[in-house]
Amino acid sequence: MSDLIIGADGLARCPWGASTPDYAVYHDTEWGRRIEGDDALFERLTLEGFQSGLSWLTILRKRENFRTAFAGFSIPAVAAFGPDDVDRLMADTGIVRNRAKIEAALNNARVADTLDLSELLWSYAPPRRPRPAALGEVPAVTPESTAMAKALRKRGFRFFGPTTAYALMQATGMVDDHLHGCHVPQLSARS
Repeated sequence: MSDLIIGADGLARCPWGASTPDYAVYHDTEWGRRIEGDDALFERLTLEGFQSGLSWLTILRKRENFRTAFAGFSIPAVAAFGPDDVDRLMADTGIVRNRAKIEAALNNARVADTLDLSELLWSYAPPRRPRPAALGEVPAVTPESTAMAKALRKRGFRFFGPTTAYALMQATGMVDDHLHGCHVPQLSARS
């Protein structure tokens, strides 16, 4: 028995990826695809932090507003944000206005500005495993995501726990949690 859903276009998708048009595009073109580069990974890390306690669909629909508000997620630019920027972001109705999350994003940019973020995050990517057959086989936390979160918190990152770390791993292709039979091509092992 499979949890896959066949869409109106005849393509088999993970069930969440077939629930709304926004999710279908994200599922088909981005989620689980390999992402590298410090700014690109900082964007995903920041958005996953903002998602905490909310629907990913909320974040996805506000993503362009987040990109504008956070200077395209340029780590040096966000690292230079100050108190006036916090006030500006708190007044921006196009993003999630949570002071703790905003301040964490600025803090995390300052920490990330001192690191090779891509190298650090990808160092926790586990070996490839077969795709899960059902949603019940997809973990929320793994030893690798726990280790990643611990390492980032030790360096000073905030709003980044093991569950957020695993969601980041899924979103950036560090793991491939598309269900077996999903139309999205399976990732190859990291070279």
